Amino acid sequence: MADRPIRRHLAPRVQAALRDTPAVFLAGARQTGKTTLARALVAEGILDAYVTLDDPTQLAAAAHDPPGFLAALPPRTVLDEVQRVPGLFPALRAAIDRDRRPGRFLLTGSADVLLLPGLAQTLAGRMEILTLEPFSQGEREGRPEGFLRDLFAPRGPAPGPPLPREEVCRRIVEGGFPEACARADPERRAAWFDSYVALVTQREVRELARIEGVAELPHLLRLLAARLGGLLNRAELARSAGLAQTTLARYLSLLQALFLVRPLGAWARNRAKRLIRAPKVHLIDTGLAAHLLGLDADGLARSDRLGPLLEGFVACELRRQRGWALPRARLHHFRTAGGAEVDLVVELPDGRVAGVEVKAAATVHARDLRGLKALADAAGGSFVRGVLLHLGEAHAAFGERLVAMPLSSLWRPAAEGRGGA
Repeated sequence: MADRPIRRHLAPRVQAALRDTPAVFLAGARQTGKTTLARALVAEGILDAYVTLDDPTQLAAAAHDPPGFLAALPPRTVLDEVQRVPGLFPALRAAIDRDRRPGRFLLTGSADVLLLPGLAQTLAGRMEILTLEPFSQGEREGRPEGFLRDLFAPRGPAPGPPLPREEVCRRIVEGGFPEACARADPERRAAWFDSYVALVTQREVRELARIEGVAELPHLLRLLAARLGGLLNRAELARSAGLAQTTLARYLSLLQALFLVRPLGAWARNRAKRLIRAPKVHLIDTGLAAHLLGLDADGLARSDRLGPLLEGFVACELRRQRGWALPRARLHHFRTAGGAEVDLVVELPDGRVAGVEVKAAATVHARDLRGLKALADAAGGSFVRGVLLHLGEAHAAFGERLVAMPLSSLWRPAAEGRGGA
């Protein structure tokens, strides 16, 4: 991986947005590669200059006189970590209103502007927001995945080859943060994750919430990692964390704004149905989750945490593919009061639905597709396909719209002639 730069699948969408929108906000957690992508666009001549507000001098100038700071910039500029100066957003609005040429600003930030009061509204209609996730498996292998689009194609996704359990566990614990992926030594990777958690829970929280680093956040992250793929029970989590529920709600909002916690809402087409409404808990990356749980690849292979982390791994990959392949698709989970469940539900804006179930075993039985059948019944004619991803070799159909296939199908390229959603 160190021998070649990794091409980000989101890059063409960023370039397309710059061609017709005055400002593009490239959001994402710290260390997902936003700066690398922005600098590459400057090197390619798509943008003229790169300015980072991590630089103390630039930060001071932007905070002192936002309009004057913007007026002195070259025509097409990257402003990195722009959330560090909230006062820039009104000045950006005024600058764009004076000159609405596309591609004037590429803004990057480690906080979700949609969750920051006032900021997104300030640039409404003037800014497109894109999110850069950690590396997907397809990005690491140098090819775009076809799985998410092929879920809705007539022939469905192409099956991939089986993977050894050890290989699956290695991919889970490495995750997708570029720096963590580059460290082959597990101890050095663990040191990076330690530093990352400290950075985000100290500096990022202090700047975002204007409060000092919250000592409880690393512990709360570990508790969330232990509940990966489970329903979010705020009362139980507050008791375990030793926090008031109001404080817990604030901390969860902070972690979500920093992209570390990714709640997965429940899917329901008919509100009268007896369905479980609580969201599921996911983290941004299974490498981070495994680290918080103290698991390396060997330990994970022997642990009862493999199932939840495998589900989290698939959720991460689908979210990463969605960013460039089906950006308007929504991800949910599905669970009935009778216990039938589907780990991940993908819903398109036109209402079409597909389900993805994950099984940390090498054998598949018809009963393992119970949740997908329940989802098909609930969605009716909107249901397109259900796929069960597993750790075995089988690629088998269980009826017209249900299929089981190996986990690696998740990052197979689009099959020729299959078409897209």
